Amino acid sequence: MPAPRAQEAVTVSVFAQRFSATRRGARLARRLATHRLDLWHLPYGSPVSDTVTLVVAELAANAVLHGRVPGRDFELRLTYDRTVGVVRVEVSDTHPAHPEPPEPAGHPEVADGGRGLLLVEAVADRWGVTGRTGPGKIVWAECAVRGPLL
Repeated sequence: MPAPRAQEAVTVSVFAQRFSATRRGARLARRLATHRLDLWHLPYGSPVSDTVTLVVAELAANAVLHGRVPGRDFELRLTYDRTVGVVRVEVSDTHPAHPEPPEPAGHPEVADGGRGLLLVEAVADRWGVTGRTGPGKIVWAECAVRGPLL
């Protein structure tokens, strides 16, 4: 009979959920992300929770406003890697167009909108766009977990 193996600690947590490509779906994605972070001991109101919640809100809103394809959902995936202290947010949709890089604040293109990716760029440590299996793309951002959580 083989000796029992020691069980390794879980250091990566993942949450994935599809949402309807509506304003209600984007709001639910934000709320569930905040709740999941709290379950992962990144409490409500902490700097990392507020940052990740803002990133989820902006990327989900973009998926609904700019990435919507009728009859298709968008997906939110959160990954928390405790060993490196990073929360990765991925929002995928089936629209083929990739978001444009943010323009500096003084440009008229951001006068009435277009600030979402500027906010993501300002608060996330890194962000980008990658392809996905099937149609569409994944817009992702990474936020470091730093210092005290409260």
